[in-house]
Amino acid sequence: MTTTENSPVRIGLMGIGLNVYWSQFEGLEDRVRDHLKKVHDHINQNDVDVVSAGLVDDIDKAFAAGDLFRSQSVDIIFLFATTYAVSSTVLPAVQRAGVPVIVLNLQPGKVLDFKEFNALPDKVEMTGKWLEWCNACPVPEIANVFKRAKIDFHQITGTLDDDDLCWQDIKQWVEAAQVRHILSYNRCGLLGHYYNGMLDIYTDVTLLQSTFGGHFEILEMEELAEIHSQTSDDLIQKRITDFHSHFDLQDGVSEFELERAAKTSVALDGLVERYKLGSMAYYYEGSPGSVHQDLIGSFILGGSMLIDNHVAIAGEYEVKNALAMKIMDSFGVGGSFTEFVTVDFKNDIVLLGHDGPGHIAIAEGKTKVRPLDVYHGKPSSGLSVEMSVAYGPITLLSVIEDADCGFSLLIAEGHSVEGEILEIGNTNSRYKFPIGAKAFVENWNQNAPAHHCAIGVGHISDKLIKLAKILDIKSIQVC
Repeated sequence: MTTTENSPVRIGLMGIGLNVYWSQFEGLEDRVRDHLKKVHDHINQNDVDVVSAGLVDDIDKAFAAGDLFRSQSVDIIFLFATTYAVSSTVLPAVQRAGVPVIVLNLQPGKVLDFKEFNALPDKVEMTGKWLEWCNACPVPEIANVFKRAKIDFHQITGTLDDDDLCWQDIKQWVEAAQVRHILSYNRCGLLGHYYNGMLDIYTDVTLLQSTFGGHFEILEMEELAEIHSQTSDDLIQKRITDFHSHFDLQDGVSEFELERAAKTSVALDGLVERYKLGSMAYYYEGSPGSVHQDLIGSFILGGSMLIDNHVAIAGEYEVKNALAMKIMDSFGVGGSFTEFVTVDFKNDIVLLGHDGPGHIAIAEGKTKVRPLDVYHGKPSSGLSVEMSVAYGPITLLSVIEDADCGFSLLIAEGHSVEGEILEIGNTNSRYKFPIGAKAFVENWNQNAPAHHCAIGVGHISDKLIKLAKILDIKSIQVC
């Protein structure tokens, strides 16, 4: 069994019931199996591998289910309460898997037809019908046992039919599990060193790996320089063609700077391919005139191309934000590097942005490329990108760190809106938040994030909160 970042998430599915019922109530087992198939078919509509243990109704099947889930390395388990079941047939199945459990308390419809039910000819048939609808009955017992066994569980209560919110909730859990799966195999490159003095971005990489999974690869600037020196002219010219296709090149962009950026871009691709990277945090200064300083000064276009190809690139060696960007990109909403730029109190707007690579796939229009004579606060000069995030709903995400809780997800939802930005060759956008600019800035800062965060398009706070639960970390939503 080969598992990679890009392989489908494995969803464990089991229905639970009580085997003594089947001989007592004719047709009950067939009906609850039909309900289980309906759940299976709904989940299977997503790009997932469903690992089904079927209907677990005794101890032997419980142990077999646990072995199946563990052997198939499932990422999450959906436990469907088809009717009452004793908890002793539940605990062994999920305990051996060691992954989060979502208890599905889904009854056949919104309400049992009491008139029709009470008109049934005998009490045995009535009881069998009722047992088909008593999905909620075992859930308190299961919750009690899970809590005492310290098993992470969550629940969805609703109906099998005519309950779009319920199935949307299930889909979000599937997506969160998929992102958790991607993170567990993500290889994050660490190139260079921290920006000197930015204490907020210094972090415990061991704790990051133990929390989010994956692998952190320490990279050498010298290795990038070696790949850079071996880059062919054909690849450089092809990359220049790519630049013309992906970017809107502004006046003053010279062929020399394009070739310089293209050569570094190809070298970056080689480094990413060599170490199978899914994300990277970088910063370096180098001495004046050195190849290392030349590389860092021509990094931005290549970094933006990599971000567009789902490799999250965070500048200033902001490792936590490389993960935040990877999370957002894995949810399919982008994930661009950003920080506070300025506040427009007149229009109740917060401007956020950053120098360095941007996520060109979520730009409003084509991303501009401008030449800069100086990278503010950094050595060297070269080409930079200028973009605004597409107008519409957006979500901010910061992986925050504190001494007590370790890592948490800080989340805010707002809108990217049209208006004037700073045309300085950086990514920057105008954002409106439902609680207002002043309250947003204060509430966001009160949670003590690092000064960088990731921004994506759409409102996905529900998914991020579920991801935090799967990761067993805290989530905080500002708005």
